[in-house]
Amino acid sequence: MDATTPLDPPNASIAVPSPRPRSAWDAWGTDPVRLPAGAKALVSTVLSGKPHPVPRRASPTLTPARLGADDIDALAAVVGAGAVTSDDDVRALHLGGKSTPDLLARRLGELQRAPDAVVFPASHAETIAILSACDDRGIAVVPFGGGTSVVGGVDPAAGEHARVIALDLTRTAGMWGLDEASLLVTFGAGTTGPQAEELLNARGYTLGHFPQSYEFASIGGYAATRSSGQASRGYGRFDDLVHALRIATPMGELRLGRAPASAAGPDLRELFLGSEGAFGVITEVTVRIRTLPAATAYGAWTFPDFPSGAAAVRELTQRGIRPTVLRLSDASETRVNALMGGHLTRARGCLAVATFEAGDPANASATLEQTDDLFRSHGASARGEDPARSWERGRFASPALRDTLLDIGVLAETLETATTWANLDALKAAVTAALTRSLSGEGTKPIVMCHISHVYPAGASLYFTVVAALTDDPAGQWARAKDAASLAIGDAGATITHHHAVGRDHRPYLETEIGELGIAVLRAVKATVDPRGIMNPGVLVPPASAPPSPKAE
Repeated sequence: MDATTPLDPPNASIAVPSPRPRSAWDAWGTDPVRLPAGAKALVSTVLSGKPHPVPRRASPTLTPARLGADDIDALAAVVGAGAVTSDDDVRALHLGGKSTPDLLARRLGELQRAPDAVVFPASHAETIAILSACDDRGIAVVPFGGGTSVVGGVDPAAGEHARVIALDLTRTAGMWGLDEASLLVTFGAGTTGPQAEELLNARGYTLGHFPQSYEFASIGGYAATRSSGQASRGYGRFDDLVHALRIATPMGELRLGRAPASAAGPDLRELFLGSEGAFGVITEVTVRIRTLPAATAYGAWTFPDFPSGAAAVRELTQRGIRPTVLRLSDASETRVNALMGGHLTRARGCLAVATFEAGDPANASATLEQTDDLFRSHGASARGEDPARSWERGRFASPALRDTLLDIGVLAETLETATTWANLDALKAAVTAALTRSLSGEGTKPIVMCHISHVYPAGASLYFTVVAALTDDPAGQWARAKDAASLAIGDAGATITHHHAVGRDHRPYLETEIGELGIAVLRAVKATVDPRGIMNPGVLVPPASAPPSPKAE
């Protein structure tokens, strides 16, 4: 079977994965996370200011469902009565993403804005038909995968329309084609990361894409946001892995990607990778896969400071030495992570961790030895494999800590960017200073941490984590800090996002990056595939009436 040939209906899929849980309506994940002893010490001894706890609510009060009976009947005629619901328990699981502003809104808001219904298509054909029905009826559509957006990308916003549905792609989960000769696999867009690995591992393959949202995020979401997994050095960003896409739009379907490379004009896949549902719904994704590694080696090193560590990581990357995972924490993050783990005495310097996957142990060890030699030439001290193994064990747990910290009045949030190696130090300093000034001005001096986790020959990403005591205006406190950091990123000539996407939160800063003409191009694409503007209103594409991008003073 040709992996680029989509299968319809979905029961023709060659493998269906085990069901996966959805995150709670007001938290990341399904179960509360207890704070480690080190986190309690961090709160009590490091943070200044009086924290303002923000407790969770017992249950949400939702906006009333506004779809009429005729609307429900029209949607049910496509997907079946059991696949359309206005039940509050289901709508509550589709309130939006999982950023700190999202979580605060669910804790502080008396009334939660919810979609008017949730619709569960099971195939590309059903998705096309749902979009056509919604287009005819003026109903906005928000594609919904794992609900892990941290930039306002899946809010149930109707825009200029009176009603909005969440289009939940859970029922499309499955492996719809496997081409072992070409090492290509086609997944339904609603397949989660763990489901994809379950299906691939059973056949001896892996996708190798492990973002921090891995436990809940979907394949379609990876494509729609240009996701970058923690093993990006070894496996590449998700957009590097995409071979073909099938897309449903209000104006019809697109099938993009026929060959490993093409000169047939501009690559139209690039219009939909990162489009966040603003142009249509990615229903099927064909991706490159690899055989499961037979061996993994681990290494960790401490550098005397961040510049020396960054120089080592740059040389390693530009020389083509490829660990699978490569991360460098600054001194602040190294110290906090050590405190959280209860080994503060080992927290000096800047910690780098790496993993090395290969088809045999000798190759994994050889790349580890190359890395060790180069890092030592930059002043690093080897720390053995324990820190890297420890990072790997806890790599998906951090987002859930935000919920527990909010309970006791502590802000913990992240933002990310990327730039060239030549601009890296200046960008790090500018963003750190902007965050520190803004939050300190609120009377809550923050801890600002940073790491490099995605590298390229020309540059790297910078991923910031901010911890501070919450004020009595927590939403405004973080909004002002995020704005200050975003303006600093623009002024430094860096990108507003490396892998979190644009959503609504980053949209005001997009024009600074791509220019007025770039915005006009996005509007032209949307006008072509979604002329009535029903697709995820307000995401990515600024409306024609939007104010100009904010400027730094």
